[in-house]
Amino acid sequence: MNMRITMHAGLLVAVIMAATTGTSLAEQASEPQVLRDGDVAQTMRFEKMHQTRFIELFFGTKDPETGKLVAPCYNTLYSSNALPESKDTSPQALVESLDLEKLAKEHGVAKVMLNGPKLWMPDWVELKMGKERVFGGMTMGWVAQLNLPESGEIEAATWGPMQIARDSKWAWTKGTKVALLDDADGNTWILKGFQLGLDPQQTWEEYLAKGAANYKTLPAGWKFRVTTLEKDVIEIPDNNLATIMTDELFHVWDKTGPGMTNYKP
Repeated sequence: MNMRITMHAGLLVAVIMAATTGTSLAEQASEPQVLRDGDVAQTMRFEKMHQTRFIELFFGTKDPETGKLVAPCYNTLYSSNALPESKDTSPQALVESLDLEKLAKEHGVAKVMLNGPKLWMPDWVELKMGKERVFGGMTMGWVAQLNLPESGEIEAATWGPMQIARDSKWAWTKGTKVALLDDADGNTWILKGFQLGLDPQQTWEEYLAKGAANYKTLPAGWKFRVTTLEKDVIEIPDNNLATIMTDELFHVWDKTGPGMTNYKP
């Protein structure tokens, strides 16, 4: 069963690199094989994922059945491979050597987009994973299919909540050190994806130590804090609809509390 996710502006907010071929997204005619990789998706559980380095690749193309612009998504976090001791599923040298234009041509899509590298913050994940493929020497499982806007781009916006439909759940477990944002409306957000990018500017530890001073545009009334969890934060969004947000540094946050998690930390 394919999991289809609607892409809103700012949903991923990552350092995005796009490679285009001679065929535009709107002109795509034949069906790329990547569009079928979610047909065999099965629910899988992944453990001990906290601070694992990863990337995602999005294969932008036209769905011949609907005429809509879509992007199957592949993630190095999820595959049949054992998690390396280094917790690095996307080595820098391999990421830097990715040829996105070549990948687009090889797989019959109009463009391939890169998200990350990032560090994943939850400790365990349950999600539907489809076919595995190897891109640039990295094994990645299919994890979603995004619906793109007509522009075919994954756009960026900061500090605004967005909703994403997804069939997955994960948790930050007791004893894990987490970053939290308390907004002016009384909501608490938990950091899920720590952006490294192709040229990392700071480590996770440096980010935590600097705190709110990391930001130049932190909204008025918002507070940054770090805590060590006294019990698990388990995220299972009501109606499979999650509320997320990205900040000015392209880190990704998930809302906590009713409708999202078992409690607000």
